[in-house]
Amino acid sequence: MRNEDSLYQKKRDRRRLFADFRFRVYGILGLVLAGSALLFLLGNIFSTGYSAFQQTVITLEFNLDAEILGVTSTASPAERQEANAAKVAKNGLYVLFPEVKKSKDKRNLTKLLSLGAELDIRDLLIDKPESIGSSVTLTVPMSSDVDQYYKASLRGEQFQSRLDEQQKKWLQILIDKKIVEMQFNTDFFTRADSRYPELAGIGGAVVGTIYTLLICLLIAFPLGVAAAIYLEEFSRDSFMARMVEANINNLAAVPSVIFGLLGLAVILNVFGLPRSTPLAGGIVLALMTLPTIIIACRSAIKTVPPSIREAGMAMGASPIQVTFHHVMPAAMSGTLTGTIIGLAQALGETAPLLMIGMVAFIANVPGAPSDPATALPVQIYLWAESAERGFVEKTAAAIMVIIVFLIAMNLLAVLIRNRTRISNK
Repeated sequence: MRNEDSLYQKKRDRRRLFADFRFRVYGILGLVLAGSALLFLLGNIFSTGYSAFQQTVITLEFNLDAEILGVTSTASPAERQEANAAKVAKNGLYVLFPEVKKSKDKRNLTKLLSLGAELDIRDLLIDKPESIGSSVTLTVPMSSDVDQYYKASLRGEQFQSRLDEQQKKWLQILIDKKIVEMQFNTDFFTRADSRYPELAGIGGAVVGTIYTLLICLLIAFPLGVAAAIYLEEFSRDSFMARMVEANINNLAAVPSVIFGLLGLAVILNVFGLPRSTPLAGGIVLALMTLPTIIIACRSAIKTVPPSIREAGMAMGASPIQVTFHHVMPAAMSGTLTGTIIGLAQALGETAPLLMIGMVAFIANVPGAPSDPATALPVQIYLWAESAERGFVEKTAAAIMVIIVFLIAMNLLAVLIRNRTRISNK
């Protein structure tokens, strides 16, 4: 009988050990699959978007003839803004191909240049009016079709370009002259959105995102911390306090699009704030982030040992002094960590900003929170919906930038948490 019990016990032990082993294998397999999917996604994004950080440019000599431009060096900035810079840009390319005479061929030839060439010449006329009447050498961007074709040829890839055979021959002549090259695409970080892929940048979206997050922080952080302090340190265990706590917990799980509808109905229609501005977007994101900050701050306050409060009270400090001089410094680590995580969540939100009109096409970098702007997630959405092939790499590159922002904010949260813990010890 004992032998049978011993054998039965061994079988149970083997089954239990096998179940534990199987559970560990399932866990490891799940981690491997999740990690593989993440690596595949990031690899696909990086392999598509890294080329957007480079731009195909051409160095040409432009004759800033006053008669062609239609202005002189004494003209006002407004008159220089209206100068015929487009003809100067085209002439800079015509000089290299004197055999091109037909109007149709000239139009096809100028399609190799980007509109950015005209814009760069106009900026030069505004900044340096004394250059009118002279010849200048400028490095200007080429069109998106040329940019994609040239990048693919450098990688040795087959690419279905919209350039015809004659345009490819002209491009090869320019390449042989060694005036076509690749350079770092600074326009991607300094320019705002554009209908031309080679000129589109995230500068306006980044500035709009910074303004939006700054307003969100200025509203959500003090209100969230104040609400957490009151609920955790001063409120009584009443029905009203329990209702407020339940509503805060429920608001943390409300879909973000609901906050967008709230902003549309109240912030825009009732209070009349301008649409498509970081001011309205920051208020909406603050309402969405507020429950996260309150919950994180309350959790941090709960971790403070009661002995700290008792010691402060024993030394004659008032409850408010104990809270702000002893409790909150000890809870600041969790509070700041929760705030940064809440801001990181707000950084990736798109639906609330779409509801308040930040999906509009904005071609200028905003100068103030009340100026029309867009945000980085919305900019990614707009480019992903575009039919132009050149926006594909721009979309992936913008996703890479927002990933870097999220990683930086999470690293900042870890750093602040570790620093505050060390200082508290």
